[in-house]
Amino acid sequence: MPDAPLVRPISKDDYDGWLPLWDGYNAFYGRSGETALAGEITEVTWARFFDADEPVFALVAESEGRLLGLAHYLFHRSTTAIAPTCYLQDLFTTEASRGRGVGRALISDVYDAAGKAGASRVYWQTHETNAQAMRLYDQVAERSGFLVYRKLL
Repeated sequence: MPDAPLVRPISKDDYDGWLPLWDGYNAFYGRSGETALAGEITEVTWARFFDADEPVFALVAESEGRLLGLAHYLFHRSTTAIAPTCYLQDLFTTEASRGRGVGRALISDVYDAAGKAGASRVYWQTHETNAQAMRLYDQVAERSGFLVYRKLL
């Protein structure tokens, strides 16, 4: 990867490059094969990026015409702040581009977008076994100390 990646908002023309990244992200978190997301979820997720009424956004990182990574983020209200909060929901880079600044560039651009939207903070989650990503995250943010509990309905 000779040049720093270009990070930009996703465009409708990016679908064929975005889909393998999306599939890779989901496979990384065990959502593949029999546990894969329903195709409808992928379709709705893609459509939300281009719906002005949705608070869901996507960035891609590219170099030499190839997509190397994605970041999906959304804004929501909070009971502890007046300004919106930004949740970086999905961050993924190709295996070959890891450790080369792609994830850092995507996070930086999410920070910029959140700041422009007046957000008071950006936060995200990762799995406790995602040690490689956490080395980056520890450099660009602070651990909150909170654990995530959930119940699927």
